[in-house]
Amino acid sequence: MNRFSRQKEIFGLVAWLAVTFAAAAIGSAASVSSGPFYMELVRPGWAPPPYVFGPVWTALYLLMGCSAWLVWRRGGFFAASTALTLYLLQLAANALWTWLFFRWHLGVAAFAEVLVLWVLIVATMASFRRVSLPASMLLIPYLAWVSFAAILNYTLWQLNPQILG
Repeated sequence: MNRFSRQKEIFGLVAWLAVTFAAAAIGSAASVSSGPFYMELVRPGWAPPPYVFGPVWTALYLLMGCSAWLVWRRGGFFAASTALTLYLLQLAANALWTWLFFRWHLGVAAFAEVLVLWVLIVATMASFRRVSLPASMLLIPYLAWVSFAAILNYTLWQLNPQILG
């Protein structure tokens, strides 16, 4: 089970949060000035205002980092290498989506990529579940938000083909 000292566990938590928020920063670099772009899009009535995304993603990244840490602390990276590699892959896909949509305005590519992200999250959750049920459950809000984001991405792409073509 857990073979780490308290100090190493704290270091591990900080490290997984740092990795997770580094991916967030890479994605955020593409969307830092996306408010005006988002507001110029024709949006469905159920689309959230721009100020909602930051707090939601911050909470999700916190849950994600804690989830990865729960898996890591069960024996380290190599003991759960498949699960944690999937986690890192979905982080990369997460960051890429923001660039596709907000920086490069590629609606169809962003939609295809968010579907890949969704599959990677499900695979990560399944892999995490074999190591730690709580770790897998911490990713449920993330999967729900990405599901919502996929529907929003598709809808925005359909409503704005001239901008997100």
